Amino acid sequence: MNTPTHMLIGAAVFARPVVPSTLVAAMLGGLAPDVPMFALVLWSTRLAGIPQHEVFGSLFYSDSWQAVFAVDHSFFVWGLLLALGQWRRYLILTAFAGAGFLHAATDFVTHHDDARRQFWPVSDWVFRSPVSYWDPNYYGGIIGVVELGLVLFATAFLCWRHRKLWQRVVIVILAAVIVVPVIVTGGFHGLHGMG
Repeated sequence: MNTPTHMLIGAAVFARPVVPSTLVAAMLGGLAPDVPMFALVLWSTRLAGIPQHEVFGSLFYSDSWQAVFAVDHSFFVWGLLLALGQWRRYLILTAFAGAGFLHAATDFVTHHDDARRQFWPVSDWVFRSPVSYWDPNYYGGIIGVVELGLVLFATAFLCWRHRKLWQRVVIVILAAVIVVPVIVTGGFHGLHGMG
């Protein structure tokens, strides 16, 4: 799924209105697994001058990049952080790690060609889901509609639970990143490359 969707879903599940900082922690947890990818892509295209088609055509699938993605999407890494947060009763860590784990879990079922080694360091096995959040050859169009529905539901739910203006502004901005391109283009094709 797209990164803003991960952030909204993670917040909907793990943010607690009585502790406003858990909203930010959950959103950052939903973002965190994709930060290394964004950094690698920006470094490659902006600083190293590598053409985008080469970045997404070969570098993205290289052993070195996939090694990074194995760590940032590892069920074991996120699971240990979540267990630590629960054990120590740190709501902020629980919200962050829970959203990160949920991000990895939803990527597990929505990535085909670009799947990660999510059982690192125990195994290098890769599950190639029969569905892809972006590839029409693997039901990407259907998943796009489901994703849009999840974004709208999570946005409404979060705005209902979190009443402060700054919270609602952040929530709506994240939702707009997904919803506006769909409205402007009439389709989901503009969303690929964010998850």
